[in-house]
Parts: sequence; structure tokens; C-alpha cells
Amino acid sequence: MAEPTPILLDVDTGIDDAFALLFAVRCPDLDLRAVTCVGGNTGVDQVVANTRYVLDAAGAPDVPVGRGAAHPLLHDAPDSGAFHGVDGLGGFSRPSDRRTSPLAAIDLLRHELQSAIANGEPVTLVATGPLTTVALLLRAHPDVAAGIERIVFMGGSASRGNMTPVAEHNVLHDPEATAIVLAAARDLDIPITMYGLDVFDLPRIPLDRAGELADRLDPACQLAAALLRFRGRGEDSAGIGDAGTLCALVRPEGLTVERLPVTVDTGFGPGRGQTIVDRRPGFVGRSVTDPFSTHWTSVDVAVAVDATGYADLWWSTITG
Repeated sequence: MAEPTPILLDVDTGIDDAFALLFAVRCPDLDLRAVTCVGGNTGVDQVVANTRYVLDAAGAPDVPVGRGAAHPLLHDAPDSGAFHGVDGLGGFSRPSDRRTSPLAAIDLLRHELQSAIANGEPVTLVATGPLTTVALLLRAHPDVAAGIERIVFMGGSASRGNMTPVAEHNVLHDPEATAIVLAAARDLDIPITMYGLDVFDLPRIPLDRAGELADRLDPACQLAAALLRFRGRGEDSAGIGDAGTLCALVRPEGLTVERLPVTVDTGFGPGRGQTIVDRRPGFVGRSVTDPFSTHWTSVDVAVAVDATGYADLWWSTITG
């Protein structure tokens, strides 16, 4: 039997992040080493509170939780509204006695990655929120790249946006951070996967099954049921969202990716926050006529997903 994949999670908990956290704790194929929190779906202090509560509901052991970046690197983020409810967790967040790590998120990630280097066991860094903390880590401590097996981030799109016609929420929150992470992945030779809007909302759970979760005497299942109902209000199903990034680690054959050149629009026009994905046949991210040719990073871009398979995997993992 294969050893569990060691992972670090950087989240902005959020409903989708909660689905991912529940899965990460419950999945026997994953070894959750630490969780760091970044401002995004709600303020960073609320993100920390939500994260601790979700870990409690999932029955997580004493996983360290680090507080990360409260604001984007350079510019204020656009208002993303109350899509995730007043507390970022559909109104379901509860107090937790779980302590926050005395280490700031960057220091916690650095500590975990240095341990991974010392043990000869690189870990996968999964980011389901804005990439601010990850950008700060890689800019300040590029030596930790040796401890990163791969970066998988939820964000971007090869097609449309959700906050604007072309920009996805996590990238638009801090385009400069995304640009820094892509550049670091290129320069430090870190494989990177973009799990974006092209696949994000496809794995879905029918809402008529939420009652099956709510009836279980299991805090994780009851929280999942409440969040599914909140997220799917007005529809007949709800997406598992960010949890798909982790399903892709457990069942990579369910995700179709294309290795494509990607860059980020950090300007202030209507394209700000767009992940520009070059899908022209034969293009490798360079052109003698392209003054921005050095700005491209080769990324494994998710373009299709086994939606039913990932939804079933998430369900069976949460229900245990």
C-alpha cells in the first residue's frame, strides 16, 4: 500500500475550503502536515477561526494552524461580497479551543519544508485561496523549493472569469502574488498545477443527498450537509469546489491537464487578474515578437475532470 501523500494546505476558509479541509483530514491517502490561513473569502482572523472549527468538526489531530497574510501584496482587493455568508462559512462557524501556531504562516511553512528537505520527503503545497502567503514564502525563502514536490493552486481560468468576465476570485484578489508564484515555480523548477474555473464547479453533490449527511451523528457530516445546502441554495446540487484540488492528488487520472504557457495580467484595465493561457498549437511561451516572452510559466492547466468520480470520492471520504 502506498504511503499517504504529505501535504500543506494554504486556505481562506470559505465554504469551498471547508470541503477541502474535511476531505484532507478524512482521506487516508493524504497526510495533512499543517494549515496556513490567508485573507480572501473573509478577513484573515475569521479565516483562522473558521479553519480551527472545521478541523474540530473533521476530528483532526493537533495540526498546526498558522495566520498568514491579511492583505494583498500591493493593492486593495476588490470587494467579493458575502457569497460565503457573514462569517465566511455560511453562518455556521463556531468557537474552537484549538490553538493557533505561535509561528506566522510563512515561518510555519518554512519549518515544515525544511523538515521535508531534511527527511528527503518533499511535500505537496496546495493553495485554495489567494497566493499572497505563498508568494511571500517563495520570495523570502527560495531555498524551501527543494522541499516542494508540486504546487497545486485553485485559481485562474483558461476561459472565463467569475469576478469579472476574465478574472477568477483568488487571482483577482492578488494578481501580483499569483505572478510571483508562477515566476518562482519557473525559476526554482517547481512543478505547478492550476485547478481553475474550467473544472472547479463540475464535481457536484445532489442536494437531496444532504439529508443523508445531516442524519449522521458525525460533526463533519453535519457541517458538510449545512454547507452544501447553503452553497447550493436555489439549485438542485452544490459543487465541492476547492476539494477537487485534493481529489486530483488522490486520483490524478481523473484530471485532464495540458502543459501550457501561463502569465497573469497585473495591469489596471479590464483584464486585471486574468490568467492568460496560450493554447495556440506549438507555442512554447516564447516569441521574438513578444516583448513579454520571459513572463510565461509552463503550467499543468486542468481542462477536464471526472466530475462524477471526484464527487463520489469526496462523498465516500467524508462519510467514511
